[in-house]
Amino acid sequence: MSSEKPTYKDADLMLRVYELRRETVTRAARDKINFGFWPKSYDDVKALSAFDHPMNAAWRQVTSYWEMVYGMAHQGIVHVDYWIENNGEGLFLFAKVAPYLTEIRADGSPISFQHLEWAATETDKGKQYFEMLQGIVKKRLASE
Repeated sequence: MSSEKPTYKDADLMLRVYELRRETVTRAARDKINFGFWPKSYDDVKALSAFDHPMNAAWRQVTSYWEMVYGMAHQGIVHVDYWIENNGEGLFLFAKVAPYLTEIRADGSPISFQHLEWAATETDKGKQYFEMLQGIVKKRLASE
C-alpha cells in the first residue's frame, strides 16, 4: 500500500513509466491522440474504436496505457498525489473523453476509463488537475 510520502520505489516506478512514454511507438501514438484528437461529439470518439480508423491503434495504446498507469495509483501501489503530479497527460486525455463517458461505457465497456475517472473525481490532486485540463480542452475546442 502507498505510504504518506512518496518513496524511492514510487520514484523508481515513475521513471520506468516515463521510459515507456518515450518509447518510439508509444510516443507516436501519444502525439496522435494528444494533438490530433479533439472530439466535439461522441461520434468523434466512437469513430476511433473502428479497427480500420487510421488512429485506432494509437487510441487503443494510449487509452490502455493511461488506464494501466492510473490503475497503479487506484490500487494503492504508488503514492497517489505524486503519481498524479507527474502523469497529468492521462488526465488531459480524460478531459477530452469525459463528456462522452456514459456513451463510451454503454457502447463498449462498462469499465472504460475507470481509473482515470477515479483520479479525476475522487482525489484532491486529481480534481485540481482535471479542472484545469478541462478548461484547456474547452478553450481549444471553442477556438475551432
